[in-house]
Amino acid sequence: MMEKLSAKEFDLNFSEIRERVKKAAEKSGRTADDIILLAATKTVDVDTINYAIQSGINYIGENKVQELLAKDGGVISAHKHFIGHLQTNKVKDIIEKVELIQSVDSLKLAREISKQAVKKGKVMNILLEVNIGGEESKWGFEPQTLEQNLREISALPNISVKGLMAIPPICNEAEENRKYFKKMHNLFVDIREKKIDNSSMEILSMGMSDDFSVAIEEGANLVRVGTALFGKRIY
Repeated sequence: MMEKLSAKEFDLNFSEIRERVKKAAEKSGRTADDIILLAATKTVDVDTINYAIQSGINYIGENKVQELLAKDGGVISAHKHFIGHLQTNKVKDIIEKVELIQSVDSLKLAREISKQAVKKGKVMNILLEVNIGGEESKWGFEPQTLEQNLREISALPNISVKGLMAIPPICNEAEENRKYFKKMHNLFVDIREKKIDNSSMEILSMGMSDDFSVAIEEGANLVRVGTALFGKRIY
């Protein structure tokens, strides 16, 4: 769970993060308006989430289906993404609850999303998750197979591929992940230039609380921030 945060503490965290986003964006030749700050709301209570939205957080993301469903009725209007590992048998539960699934890590999952989206008569926006560090413990497509899988997935009905997402290896220093962020951005640009049908490559989602500044400097335009906004989780 997350320790309850006071409004004052949240406001201070939010202000500091926005300043860091601004500085990192400027380093990359962009502005803060070019960057989507998504609040990762795992274990965060509904009241705190709603306060964050009222304070200017426009995008929120949940990691677990059960938690997303439990909060669904209480969270006020915002852009809602699913950002955690998604099992195929859970797709039907969230297909109408979120506007984008960031963590599509297999052709099997993409096919199930397509199937459920067809049933509901909607187009589901997705990102393809890339295992940029080549870790056995991580989900995602290998960089060398990404284009082939993207071509198959983009041909599925009722799916729109909006970009890529990655979670680099855990490092002691944010700077250690720069090489992975740089590699992801190069991959993102290469794929975008191929102009694959039904693949717009608008979003590069990478960077979290510990390393989002470096990710933005290397080209991310969506960062997923939880702990830096809401404080450390307690278990």
